[in-house]
Amino acid sequence: MRHRKSGRALGRSSAHRSAMFRNMVTSLFEHERIVTTHEKAKEVRPIAEKMITLAKRGDSHARRQALSFIRSKKVVAKLFDQIVEQFKERNGGYTRILQTGVRQGDAASMAIIELVGYVEDLGKKEKDN
Repeated sequence: MRHRKSGRALGRSSAHRSAMFRNMVTSLFEHERIVTTHEKAKEVRPIAEKMITLAKRGDSHARRQALSFIRSKKVVAKLFDQIVEQFKERNGGYTRILQTGVRQGDAASMAIIELVGYVEDLGKKEKDN
């Protein structure tokens, strides 16, 4: 029985799972959008939202707490300087999960997790007229 056990094991040890979540959150803030399985996306969402809430606090202790989880100082700087500006007036719901279908190899349901203000850059350059 799995009474009172929260979270998904995802077929990994706890150390592997926590390392995977740290890497996924780091990649999410670096690229603002990642493609993963739907189950992993649902597990990463609360962690990412907590990091944005820390960034909204903005003090040095919150920055240290974020650095203890996120793997890159550059990504933490981006989170605290750029990403947090998008969510100043928002009280939660900083990420969205979009289901994209199933993976060809093992039929796992795939999803995109992205920050709410994400705008895809298609490489088009605007002329300065």
